[in-house]
Amino acid sequence: MTHPTNETYDLVLAGGLVVDGTNSKPFVADIGVRGDRIAAVGDLSRAVAAHRADVSGMAVSPGFIDSHTHDDNLLLRKPAMEPKISQGVTTVVTGNCGISLAPLLHDSPPAPLDLLDLGGSYAFSTFADYLGALRDSPPAVNCACMLGHSTLRAAIMPDLHRNATPQEIDRMQRLALEGMQAGAIGISTGTFYPPAANATTEEIIEVCRPLSAHNGIYATHMRDEGDHIVDALNETFRIGKTLDVPVVISHHKLMGRQNFGRSAETLAIISEAMKNQEISLDAYPYIAGSTMLKKDRALLSARTIITWCKPFPQYTGKDLDDIARERGKDRWDVVDELMPAGAIYFMMDEDDVQRIMAFPDTMIGSDGLPHDTHPHPRLWGTFPRVLGHYSRDLGLFPIETAVWKMTGLTASRFGLKDRGVIQQDAYADLVVFDPATVADAATFETPMERSRGIHHVYVNGAKVWDADGLFTGNFPGRVLSRG
Repeated sequence: MTHPTNETYDLVLAGGLVVDGTNSKPFVADIGVRGDRIAAVGDLSRAVAAHRADVSGMAVSPGFIDSHTHDDNLLLRKPAMEPKISQGVTTVVTGNCGISLAPLLHDSPPAPLDLLDLGGSYAFSTFADYLGALRDSPPAVNCACMLGHSTLRAAIMPDLHRNATPQEIDRMQRLALEGMQAGAIGISTGTFYPPAANATTEEIIEVCRPLSAHNGIYATHMRDEGDHIVDALNETFRIGKTLDVPVVISHHKLMGRQNFGRSAETLAIISEAMKNQEISLDAYPYIAGSTMLKKDRALLSARTIITWCKPFPQYTGKDLDDIARERGKDRWDVVDELMPAGAIYFMMDEDDVQRIMAFPDTMIGSDGLPHDTHPHPRLWGTFPRVLGHYSRDLGLFPIETAVWKMTGLTASRFGLKDRGVIQQDAYADLVVFDPATVADAATFETPMERSRGIHHVYVNGAKVWDADGLFTGNFPGRVLSRG
């Protein structure tokens, strides 16, 4: 801790419980901000400040880093990013699950690329153009952006439901190289989804070759998160080891009742693999996932909620079983009538969710779909839910560990220099919250409710969210790179 007495600061947050993002015990201190950086942490009671805020009784932590988002287009369409800043998120990682907004020119992208919005949004022929648009019109939050392998396939291949030819792989690799040179932090895959389901392991390795020379991350929504998850894990490890790059296993989970409890098995496998290569994983704090409406998932899910429905928008927010009864059909037949659509699937076990979140190396990512009409509540509630329900109420881990999983751990694994910690010279991405009341308010019935207990949010030293629950009108976000 520093103890300057006669310094001048733009902002002093005085008397808060500092949860510094390092998994260390919280401590009471003042935080001095100058420009976009934290200038001092300590006793600043005699310092001069342009603005001094008494935050005694509150916790002050680094701004939360959402390790898994689909905010690629939201950053441009709704740059206030209220679903994120309202819950204390100051940085989002985009381009996950093989889906990125660039490089692709397409009026009607194939599912699930349309989860980033409907036609007209895929308007960037290069990744540099996309990042340039973000820099020209900054959002309220920082963003670290990945290339999507499925997007590369859609840009190059006229038929996505087959293996890529050597020539197509070469062209995808060139696009990947251009993206990495432009500032992408990595490449993601989504081999679970139809556009990439026919991609071989060898195709992925070759397309992702530019990662090796450009310090990139390989993130993946694996081929299988159910019966064949071990095979999927082994493929993921092989790709990362061959390329000699860090691996992120996206939204680790076990799908289907027959796989309940298997997180003990998969986490043991991941732990063993971590001894030989750099592997990370993230998770969201819910027993339900959300993506495009798919027949196999709808049939296996204990409950399915429609999040959007192009042919029947009136069914948005309704249970699939209720829709089937209304239409006088069974679930199997009615799914075909509803597509294209999105859905929430209740297919996980709470014990697995808790075991995965408590795993020491698990980061927190929302995986929210911001363009759904009736989104999964994780879009608005993930981070306060971890702090309130899982840390404070259930005692799954202490507050310093909860914060670390959402800040310092994530910044270190994604290589976001000087982010995710409260210390001198780190960037002033900060959130002030009430540890006694912080909680998610979004539910599956009312999924766009703002969380409780988030009082102030700062991005690069500028306030973006105030205690009245209002966006301040500031857009201080930046495009971040690995470094």
